[in-house]
Amino acid sequence: MSFAFPKELRLLKGSDFKRIKGTRLKASSEHLLLLAKPSDCVNPRLGLAVAKRHVKNAVDRNRIKRLARESFRHNIDELPNIDIILLVRSGVNQLNNEELTLCLEKFWKQLAKRAKNCSSS
Repeated sequence: MSFAFPKELRLLKGSDFKRIKGTRLKASSEHLLLLAKPSDCVNPRLGLAVAKRHVKNAVDRNRIKRLARESFRHNIDELPNIDIILLVRSGVNQLNNEELTLCLEKFWKQLAKRAKNCSSS
């Protein structure tokens, strides 16, 4: 099992982000919002949007992105073929690494379950 994060697992284009923005498949908390949409790709893909207005310091933005990528890589086998965008809200930088990781773990499970229900109906 490889824990790399190659380009095939990333959302890179603005058009990919726009396609997912209006979706109803989401998971959210006070600090994070994940939007997802079924994809034709063979793997789930992740896009990160950590806005400077919500997280002022670059160190904190990079920490959030690093933890999100790591959590995504560890849970990729449980996820169906969906494209996911991670959006942050104000106050997310107040979460420590453990809290952020637990929140993301919960969201991956929620999205997998909701995507499965969405595709079966």
